[in-house]
Amino acid sequence: MKTIVKIQGMTCEHCAKAVQAELENVAGVMSVKVDLKKGTATVKTEGAFIDKAFSNAVERAGFTFVSAQTKRGIF
Repeated sequence: MKTIVKIQGMTCEHCAKAVQAELENVAGVMSVKVDLKKGTATVKTEGAFIDKAFSNAVERAGFTFVSAQTKRGIF
């Protein structure tokens, strides 16, 4: 699955790396790509995701979780 996580408050590459590191530590996450300009992180997971796990990870990095949208399929 692919989930687009909307994040508020990232202003630099250091911010993006902090969010990426926290999201990569969520169980079941296969890869994370943060887009600083869009304020999003694209997260590929092995299966279903838990909104709360992603929101907690973003908040641990020091930013605000706005939303998450999941897309099913092969990516």
